[in-house]
Amino acid sequence: MTTITDTTNSTTSGTVNGTASRTATRGQYRRPDAAQRRTAGSGGAPGGRVSVAVYAEDLILQTGMIHQLRVRPEIELLPEAEADRAQVSLVVVDMVDEPTVQLLHRLQRNTSTRTGLVVGFFESGALQTMIECGVAAVLRRGEADQDRLVHLVRAMANGEGVLPGDLLGKLLDHVSSLQRTVLDPRGLTLSTLTAREAEMIRLVSEGCDTAEIAQKTSYSERTVKNVLHEVATRLELRNRAHAVGYAMRHGLI
Repeated sequence: MTTITDTTNSTTSGTVNGTASRTATRGQYRRPDAAQRRTAGSGGAPGGRVSVAVYAEDLILQTGMIHQLRVRPEIELLPEAEADRAQVSLVVVDMVDEPTVQLLHRLQRNTSTRTGLVVGFFESGALQTMIECGVAAVLRRGEADQDRLVHLVRAMANGEGVLPGDLLGKLLDHVSSLQRTVLDPRGLTLSTLTAREAEMIRLVSEGCDTAEIAQKTSYSERTVKNVLHEVATRLELRNRAHAVGYAMRHGLI
């Protein structure tokens, strides 16, 4: 297995017919050095520019990504020494393999940076891995022109996620399957309420008192009171009316 090392600022490369040769070791992730990045002001990313750290799998991918981004005034490319302050980390790879996963997990520990993945080939089985690694956006390399890259970076900086349409469909199918096969049998949901809690709050919204809720749900009045109290405490709600309002605003009932 190729060992992934952190990015490096110095790379010796050859040239073949005017094109940089693939002399970098595959699996070494590189950030732009001072010569490759666009000069930035000392005060950070001025004028709303998004600070970006690039992690490329080899020299060819690195050079291509830097070439795309360095000319855009919206982007501030960071050198290795400043990569931890990046708003966005872009990981550019052929496919999501074990070294890539290790890098994504390491980047995930920096909670101030959001990670995007520019990938050549994305296997359907990599979707779960991507979720677990906290990837906020995915772009296929074949579609990674300059405008799409900048859109991806700016969307992540604004707290948004970006996925190709087919991956979004698979993600929704994955969530639906998780709800159906794992959570439903346990009476749980992906929301902040369990199925039992949501049902009791729905009955409250219909004007039912504790005794009526107990009768309709086949629980004791004591259990109903405990469940509603737990919901109010956990979500910091003042009373039952507040709980109903919260559930309706968030589409939970």
